[in-house]
Amino acid sequence: MVTTTPLEAELLEIAGAVPDPELPVLTLQELGVVRAVRAHGTDTVEVELTPTYTGCPAIEAMSLDIERALHAHGVRDVTVRTVLTPAWSTDDITPEGRRKLQEFGIAPPRVQRTTGPVPLALGATRTLSAPPVHCPHCGSADTELLSRFSSTACKALRRCLACREPFDHFKEL
Repeated sequence: MVTTTPLEAELLEIAGAVPDPELPVLTLQELGVVRAVRAHGTDTVEVELTPTYTGCPAIEAMSLDIERALHAHGVRDVTVRTVLTPAWSTDDITPEGRRKLQEFGIAPPRVQRTTGPVPLALGATRTLSAPPVHCPHCGSADTELLSRFSSTACKALRRCLACREPFDHFKEL
């Protein structure tokens, strides 16, 4: 998120404070989808918004909610532009957003960013294992996948084998 003026920083804060329509426990800033705000004068604003994935059905609701929030702040002309590059990643979720997901009972995505080459396993001789998904209720790493999809396409349904509670896991992208 790049801002260049105090007005743009203020408007970015307002746009970023809009709750996510699918996960209202998170703001769009915590989700990491509001990329920039550019002011053209005092009453014309362009907001750059990156969807969590191409074709995300919530992008329209996010755009309308951002427009409403900025109109309520006195901005007359608001354009929300969908930006696909750089692509959104679950690594863009802020630490506060991850904490809120956990408190809400959703296992946050595991951090993916790596430096250097990505390790690959060729053939069937070796498999790479991902770090465990921890239960947001009891913290146990002893969990199992029930379904690759849950209430939204970006979440999977899992169950904790320790406390037996089902929970959503925000999948890594």
